[in-house]
Amino acid sequence: MPALVASDLDRTLIYSAAALALTMPDARAPRLLCVEVHESKPLSYMTETAARLLTELGDAAVFVPTTTRTRKQYQRINLPGPEPTYAICANGGHLLVDGVSDPDWHAQVTARLADQCAPLAEVQDHLLRVADPVWVRKHRVADDLFAYLVVERELLHEDWVKELAVWAENRGWTVSLQGRKIYAVPKPLTKSAAMREVARRTGADLTLAAGDSLLDADLLLAADRGWRPGHGELADTGWTAPAIRALPDRGVLAGERILWEFLEAVRGA
Repeated sequence: MPALVASDLDRTLIYSAAALALTMPDARAPRLLCVEVHESKPLSYMTETAARLLTELGDAAVFVPTTTRTRKQYQRINLPGPEPTYAICANGGHLLVDGVSDPDWHAQVTARLADQCAPLAEVQDHLLRVADPVWVRKHRVADDLFAYLVVERELLHEDWVKELAVWAENRGWTVSLQGRKIYAVPKPLTKSAAMREVARRTGADLTLAAGDSLLDADLLLAADRGWRPGHGELADTGWTAPAIRALPDRGVLAGERILWEFLEAVRGA
């Protein structure tokens, strides 16, 4: 039976220039590979060692990129290694099979959201009314499933995020602050549900996962084993669980370490 590896991407396996956390002397910095270009500019990176490890992992297990990104945003990424058969986008709202969204899965998800939480339009309206134009740079809706704001972090009050989280909780939604983005995501929209579906389809008897944010917590808990880096929402709050390993590594080197951990677990299975 194959092992299934479902990993978050941004700030878990791939990193923007601002998130690299290269704290060593310049001469000792790792060689980097650009894995995403946007508007003709390099945007995301991993170390060359991580790229080699991901290629090995793709040959040894069912690797499933698992992201809150929309399908369009995900398709900008050019990961090394075999092309994944499955990918999870929009926080579980889309299950891509050979690059195409599975319509049956998407229909199941949208029906579940309609039954279990407040509609997207209500959340959108609230964000437009209560977010301060002084620190909001963009309002966005992702694949008609959830909403997010792009903000100036240094101008944002943490109390505002906490108040939004309480408001959202009462309507069946979750709030997550990741870098310069504030996400409002329906609680039933989960990466874990999509991961379980891929495990069912592939017959995987071992599931491994990694992630750094609140939106990854359900994915980590659903896997047989999970890892989180030393940065991000989960690390900042000290979040952990019995089958989760909290790594000390931060920045792009954490991505490299996570891939080492995945490979060791797959080969030891």
